Amino acid sequence: MRICASLAAAGFRRYSTYRQATIAGAATNITFGLLRTYVLLAVAGGTAAGLAAGYDRAQLTTYVWVQQGLMVVTLIWGWFDLGDRIRSGDVVIDLLRPVPPVLAYFAADVGRAGYAVLGRFVPPVLVGALVFGLYRPARWYTVPLFVLSAALALVICFAGRYMVNATAFWLLDTRGIDFAWVLASGMLSGLYFPLRFLPEWFTLTVWIGTPFPSILQAPADVLVERVAPGPTLLIVAGQAAWAAVMMVACVVVQHRAERRLVVQGG
Repeated sequence: MRICASLAAAGFRRYSTYRQATIAGAATNITFGLLRTYVLLAVAGGTAAGLAAGYDRAQLTTYVWVQQGLMVVTLIWGWFDLGDRIRSGDVVIDLLRPVPPVLAYFAADVGRAGYAVLGRFVPPVLVGALVFGLYRPARWYTVPLFVLSAALALVICFAGRYMVNATAFWLLDTRGIDFAWVLASGMLSGLYFPLRFLPEWFTLTVWIGTPFPSILQAPADVLVERVAPGPTLLIVAGQAAWAAVMMVACVVVQHRAERRLVVQGG
């Protein structure tokens, strides 16, 4: 545990050194947050009841701004560390360390996510609260449940990113897999628009059959109390199940990859 804590602290320090990138990234998230908010508010404004797929105006604004922060906390895109180390052969060093690679990378990712909460989650949410106002949960347990949901989303997203990077053990060039991950995660996680805008049968299929809604849609729905308490608990339970399945899959993929490992040039 001490080693994992040290790796998490190292991950925090690593990303905290890029202060200008943090400011620029937060500004970008805020800009796109404004655009997304106005689009969704326009959709809601075009309905007789002022609702869009059951979300009112406060729920829609909260949905957008929480996701603008969470997409960086979970780091849904842009992580290539493992794939780069596989292509260079440096991954052999990871295999010689006392901590299994999956656990070591996850610990470092937790540290990175901790810094992202401060530098990339809080600023967009504050801007959204000041400019539009946010939804105030009516249930006392909603905020703690949201924190748990966001933590599970991080686990699921890390596992997905890890397996995408691990395909480099077989393919070396993972650009095609990376593109497929970006496309699927953006469309099916509820980032571009709430999945509840889609037909109910399709939304249910995506929720049950893929882990993507558990990354962004689930935490946002928990916080805005989109559904009743019972279904909300089912959403978090589904996230927990996906987190367990995905992490086990990471370990299995890693073990198979170690059997397949070929060091380039030797």
